[in-house]
Amino acid sequence: MLLQPKKSKHKKVQKGKLPRLEFKANKLKFGTIGLKAAESGTISAKQIEAARQAIARKIKRKGKIWIRIFPTLPITSKPTEVRMGKGKGAVNYWAARIGGGTVLFELCGVNRNIAIAAFRTGGAKLPIKTKVFT
Repeated sequence: MLLQPKKSKHKKVQKGKLPRLEFKANKLKFGTIGLKAAESGTISAKQIEAARQAIARKIKRKGKIWIRIFPTLPITSKPTEVRMGKGKGAVNYWAARIGGGTVLFELCGVNRNIAIAAFRTGGAKLPIKTKVFT
């Protein structure tokens, strides 16, 4: 099941700007080792799920994983071969706006080398550059 909000105030939102750097969610809160975004960008709910599955598979479902981001941004698109105008398209998928330095995933209860390997494979599933940190 993909992550998406149960309820949102507005069905569609304007694009807005990406945050350059993150200063609130840039430290570990739950785990002992984390995966941090090295640059800003948007990450879709599918990409978050793919990274989570890759990490879980690498650590053989031992330890605990925390997902520190949540997709609250509705991304709309119009069907192909539709003329200009006629309003904004329907919501296609949900995404999360990520600033550089945001902690994406956290882990604990796993060997450090296994955790680093897991985060490398998880980071490969994401559209932004990431780094592992403690």
